[in-house]
Amino acid sequence: MIRILTAGGTIQDIDYEKYGNHSGNLNKFSIEDFLKSANVSFKYTIENIFKKDSRFITLDDRNYLVERIKVCKSKQILITHGTFTMEDTAAHIGKLNLNKTIVLTGSFILGSSQNTDAPFNLGYAVCSLQFLKPDVYVAMNGRIFHWSNVTKNLETNKFERKDEKQ
Repeated sequence: MIRILTAGGTIQDIDYEKYGNHSGNLNKFSIEDFLKSANVSFKYTIENIFKKDSRFITLDDRNYLVERIKVCKSKQILITHGTFTMEDTAAHIGKLNLNKTIVLTGSFILGSSQNTDAPFNLGYAVCSLQFLKPDVYVAMNGRIFHWSNVTKNLETNKFERKDEKQ
């Protein structure tokens, strides 16, 4: 069974720029909506950890997320997260060697927007999660990145490997 932990971000319609706070948009929108519309056949559970713009995620938040990962019986964990600090959270978790396959994903465009990248990133992350070895990864823009070699390029709005960055 795949355990999905949600932490907010654009994929969950957290729109800091529009709403001016880190509590986000209160649209009736969820990751489960994506999964239901895709008619998936794998078993999953969803746990909402917090709903924040990732710029406001603290060390305490990351430690709480780690605690939820540790107590989870599933060995496959998907984390939805904002893109601003996704690489920081991936590194925080990755350094702990938790012996689980953990994939973080998000979106650059609000999940409720018509042209959102959220469904593609979510589907790609779920697929990747089922084939990767235990470790921590970021799945964005049709690519998989190891937690120790990923960065967000603010000019292109894409994730890339640190060793690719020019």
